[in-house]
Amino acid sequence: MRFEVTILGSSSATPIYNRNPTSQVLNINERLYLVDCGEGTQQQMLRFDIRGSRIDHIFISHLHGDHYLGLIGFLSSLHLNGRKKSLKLFGPPHLMEIIELQFKYSETILQYEILFYPTNPKSPNLILENDDVMVETIPLDHRIDCTGFIFREKKRLRKLIKEEVERIGVPVEYFTALKKGKDYTDNQGKVYPNDTLTIDSAEPRAYAYCSDTKYNESYFAQIKNADLLYHEATFMHNMLDRANETHHTTALQAAEIAIKVNAKKLLIGHFSARYKTLDELLAEAQSVFPDTALAIEGRTFLI
Repeated sequence: MRFEVTILGSSSATPIYNRNPTSQVLNINERLYLVDCGEGTQQQMLRFDIRGSRIDHIFISHLHGDHYLGLIGFLSSLHLNGRKKSLKLFGPPHLMEIIELQFKYSETILQYEILFYPTNPKSPNLILENDDVMVETIPLDHRIDCTGFIFREKKRLRKLIKEEVERIGVPVEYFTALKKGKDYTDNQGKVYPNDTLTIDSAEPRAYAYCSDTKYNESYFAQIKNADLLYHEATFMHNMLDRANETHHTTALQAAEIAIKVNAKKLLIGHFSARYKTLDELLAEAQSVFPDTALAIEGRTFLI
């Protein structure tokens, strides 16, 4: 199953040439999920060939502008392009108030329905479940209420060993039972153990998105063993005091978190505009956790 994330924006609060505010698109089994929507997200979608019309779920971590100020424009464009199907939006309780006020005074009546699900920043909650994935909120430690999100792939059914199934002559109508782990008994009463007719599917994967947060072990258990951990790394560690003051994390701390939670790979982003190049941030993180990559815009990371 396809499970990957494309970076649309990796900068923090203030603009900088060649980096956009935070936004990402997850592709999970050909369903697209938008995570945060900073300014310019629509332009980034056009630039990297992401079709906004395919997005049916949007997740907003918190109400600092670099994480949601592109949302009104995106929702408006969907309306202008004739969208009819509903859209699910997950975010802080006051987000819908902001959206409704904007559309009220622009006298815009959307042609589609926004199904809004307010997030709770105080405790982790399962907010979405479908055939492919379960999504939980991650309460974080930022200056205002903020949640991350963890996307957990669902375990797939077992796979048939085609040659064995055909050799024995298992009826097609029994295939689903086999995929669910049932043994097969033929007309003569002979039992064929399931593991001789099927193989197990791959272990489910998990993507943890840790938006703006101060280093705080309260959320570590929830992101343990993530296959890919995205963690903000706004500053280098020589600016730890500034990171603590603004409730952000350093590149060194992000790497230490990756070790503590046994992440398989670390992706760092939300870089301060003070850093014109990112090599030093990457080197700092890799000195602790070698399998670290930068959230470079336009790059797609397999999970």
